[in-house]
Amino acid sequence: MENIAIIGTGNMGNALIEGMLQSAHFAPENIYATRNRIERLQHLKDKGVNVLRDNREAVANAKWIIIGVKPHLMPQVLEEIHPHITKKHVVISIATGFSIKAINDIIGDKPRIYRAMPNTASSVGEGITCICTNDDLVENLKQVKLIFDNLGETVVIEERLMDAATIIGACGVAYALRFMRAMMQGAIQIGFDSKTATAIVTQMVKGSAEMLITNQTHPEEEIDKVTTPMGCTITGLNEMEHQGFSSALIRGIVASYDKIDK
Repeated sequence: MENIAIIGTGNMGNALIEGMLQSAHFAPENIYATRNRIERLQHLKDKGVNVLRDNREAVANAKWIIIGVKPHLMPQVLEEIHPHITKKHVVISIATGFSIKAINDIIGDKPRIYRAMPNTASSVGEGITCICTNDDLVENLKQVKLIFDNLGETVVIEERLMDAATIIGACGVAYALRFMRAMMQGAIQIGFDSKTATAIVTQMVKGSAEMLITNQTHPEEEIDKVTTPMGCTITGLNEMEHQGFSSALIRGIVASYDKIDK
């Protein structure tokens, strides 16, 4: 695959590159990574990635440009690289809440533009990335999907759903991990040591997700398999619901979604 530049290699950019390096489709010498504090990318340089401070140099050396800076820095970065963007480039933004139109308004319609919302599980090849575009070239979409398919799974959606995808796919990692942490704390309280609690909970969550994927079932269908009349599972579930478990999670999701526009 042609060279890829990641502009603004923070946590998400690092996760993407680590995922790429685990794939046979990407060689480290074909990846360019930029960051102001370049010393924080030494671990990538040690693996053969081209580490630069100059965004313009990275753009000049790559076809596929992934912009991973925070949303409030997008206008500044786009203005900086704008003169170096040509029709050969494909620009992929992973900035939350920054629309394709907003990108077009700054760099024009020379490059093909995509938005992608991956998550940090991309670093271990188990990410989920939602993609949208105004590009009508099927081959370009295939290549963009290839970048992220090698980091996990991809879903192509309408741009109007990108904010929602951010909350469920990206922020959702934190929600799931907080649930897992609570499970581990509960496990310790009823007798397990921390290491054993972690082993049981992590595999339980992994197995639960795999059941839904493999069986293509709804969560309630799998829940029914472990809830017996007057049993301990339904007793625990009902107590959690009395305390607002599902309601709290849904309200948290909606609050996060509302925050994007504020």
